[in-house]
Amino acid sequence: MKTFNNLVNKLSLWGAYLSSVLIVSLVVLILVEIFIRYFFDMSTMIADEYSGYIYLASIFLGLAYAFTENSHIRINIITSRMSKNANGFIDVMAGMITIVVLVFALYRTLLFTYDSYEMEMMSEAVSETPLYLTQVVMPLGIILFILAVLSFVLKGLKNDI
Repeated sequence: MKTFNNLVNKLSLWGAYLSSVLIVSLVVLILVEIFIRYFFDMSTMIADEYSGYIYLASIFLGLAYAFTENSHIRINIITSRMSKNANGFIDVMAGMITIVVLVFALYRTLLFTYDSYEMEMMSEAVSETPLYLTQVVMPLGIILFILAVLSFVLKGLKNDI
């Protein structure tokens, strides 16, 4: 059990590292676009498109880490007045519901990505990027998120939260 939690924490951390690198690359891409436009009156022609892809990837890859660090928004108006055992029960139940929702989201994003691959869909911008390459981070990020929530639920069942 401890090994699973450590693995999930490491995967979440690597997702956060990758997300951080992507955010920095997003800033660099935008700065390059600004520089080229200002000084050379030209454009990279891909900055708008790729900034969206990079932003999407950074969000999905950071979800699991944000969850493990309790950074997601939690509304605790009711639970703040409950006992620790009641809070633990509610957390476990909410975690199980979250896993169900995330498994559905995983299924849909896998279908979405596979359809883009199967139909050989390309972006409509100048780059004509294969869309499945930009969409593959969605199921990957959701898998990491599912693992983080599963770890949370297992800890809750053992009363380790």
